[in-house]
Amino acid sequence: MKTMREIDEKIRNGSAVVYTAAEFKRLIREGAEVSAADVDVVTTGTCGVMSGTAAILSVPVAEPGAFERAERAWVNGVPCMPGPCPNERLGLLDLIVSGTAHAGAGYGGGHLFRDIVEGRGIEVVVEAADRSVEARVTLDDFSYARLFTTRSAYRNYTAYVNTQPTRVKTIFSLEGLQGPCREVSVSGCGEINPLQNDPLGLAVSAGTPVLLNGSVGMVTGEGTRSTPSRPNLTAIADMARMRPRYMGGFRTSAGPECITSLGVAIPVLDDRQVAGLRVLDEEIPLPVADINTRAVVGEATYADVWQRPDREVTYHPEWCEECSTCVVATVCPTGAFSRETGIDRDRCLACTACLTACPNDALLAGEGSLRVGGRKVPITLRQSGRTLAEDLCRDLQEMILDGRFTFTGGGMR
Repeated sequence: MKTMREIDEKIRNGSAVVYTAAEFKRLIREGAEVSAADVDVVTTGTCGVMSGTAAILSVPVAEPGAFERAERAWVNGVPCMPGPCPNERLGLLDLIVSGTAHAGAGYGGGHLFRDIVEGRGIEVVVEAADRSVEARVTLDDFSYARLFTTRSAYRNYTAYVNTQPTRVKTIFSLEGLQGPCREVSVSGCGEINPLQNDPLGLAVSAGTPVLLNGSVGMVTGEGTRSTPSRPNLTAIADMARMRPRYMGGFRTSAGPECITSLGVAIPVLDDRQVAGLRVLDEEIPLPVADINTRAVVGEATYADVWQRPDREVTYHPEWCEECSTCVVATVCPTGAFSRETGIDRDRCLACTACLTACPNDALLAGEGSLRVGGRKVPITLRQSGRTLAEDLCRDLQEMILDGRFTFTGGGMR
């Protein structure tokens, strides 16, 4: 049995054996016999729509004494809560912004968080008892900017269908979930998910260092709605060090949602952890539920979602017939596509909504389906990005191999 300090020492002297989750799963599929003596760290990750994301921002908006206290506030039109500290007559606001708050159908907290991290100018509007105040700020002006999750990295997600004949507006669809059982929406990164690889809770708990949207942060505990069978996490990190490609907004038929990413390094101390790390998509159940009642109507596995030849969407401009209005650009929930420039990989979640939207089949990806009630129902929306999550795993692997990320030194050197 190894200790955390022993693994950290191997990281510092350059002798640690570090695999990404994808690399480790490949070894397992190839039949390799792996023990704790063969590996020191496996990096895991997840990326996708995570509603339970919010930010705390400390923002200067006026000179001291300009107003007594804020009653209401908006950041880029997104409503937020001034407080909990009133900051009386300071001209400084502490704001709490939800990732699912929105200024309109196409812009919400998730979009705002990415704009802040990208260094864009942000408009702040404040209503006080006696006056209104407007200011334009950037991340450099914030004295405090932390993103936190109330629930993230669910070990077990549910896929959703609509068993009724009419469309249902839901956060699990872009235009309303079509029924009866015409399409299915899925979430979760399967075998590379952090909690899926730590089923006994040996490695991930309060205080565990993580990468939240690419920024070193820490787990603060269990998340809301967490149960032994369906655990999730809360985490927090500094927005100044986040990477825009791992975060953003995601438009749905029920309003904008928030994309969040979480990377967790699993230290391999003994063979119990190796046993947990051996889990594969084929072994991870994915229940299919009716969006109207949340009753389970079918069972699948994550192999049905991710064990396909193409996880990325590809664009074939030679097949584009240049419709007067590009439906794909209109439908894309992250604004990742234009027919002139193609796919913006730093914004694309590979959700596959573009595949059914394009009338000319100019976009392609591996097709997937789940079996519900004896019939194959096509997957028309993936709200998690396996490729982005694997990229985050590689980022974390590189940080460990470079000695920039450790387990007993606060997560970063």
